[in-house]
Amino acid sequence: MKTQLVNALLGSAFTIASLFVSTASFAQVQVGFRGGVNWGTVSEPSLLKNLPVQPELSPGPAAAIFLDIPVSDRVSFRPEVGYVQKGFVLREGTSFDLGIIDIPIGARVAYQTQSIQTGLLVKANLTDGPVQPYIFGGPAVGYSFDGRIRTRATALFTTQNMDVDLDFGNTLNPWDISAVGGLGLSAEMGTGKFFVEARYDYGLTRQLQVPLVNLPVRNRSVGVSLGYAFTL
Repeated sequence: MKTQLVNALLGSAFTIASLFVSTASFAQVQVGFRGGVNWGTVSEPSLLKNLPVQPELSPGPAAAIFLDIPVSDRVSFRPEVGYVQKGFVLREGTSFDLGIIDIPIGARVAYQTQSIQTGLLVKANLTDGPVQPYIFGGPAVGYSFDGRIRTRATALFTTQNMDVDLDFGNTLNPWDISAVGGLGLSAEMGTGKFFVEARYDYGLTRQLQVPLVNLPVRNRSVGVSLGYAFTL
């Protein structure tokens, strides 16, 4: 079932992209790829803000392929399909003083989800020329096909990770609709363009489905990536 949903998500994205390519075949359509790091966390419901442990940023990989389809001199449509790791980290610790050495004792718990995400973004170049700053934004839909909780204890030494697989569908929502926005800088290189960009992903979908308690826990993340795009 998960495989069918992921395939449907990918198929829809490529169908939409193909329609735009066919209607803009006269333009210089570019295909590109990017890869980088995504730092994920979650929104903090007011009910949980007084707890001693608060969610922290959790780093993970991110990558995508995309099309850049011009619709005017400076504006283009940029559909993309990618992989992203989201989640958050919880840390709890204290110390034990032996008089001659202070031994830290604690635990690190990382909640990690592996997701396929499709974005329908609009990109706008801010200037002309070989080097172009730009902004972009639009909606995105993600589906978590796998996830785990990684727990690691620390004392005099760090223990190995203990992994627990996540069960999506009951308490956890595998779908995530979000708003994506960011900025970048591209430079002509060879037959294409090299670029670097930063983005913010603002989740709109509740990730916890707890009966009788509507906790507004939503994904939040910031990412940085490098990439290259070339004309078809």
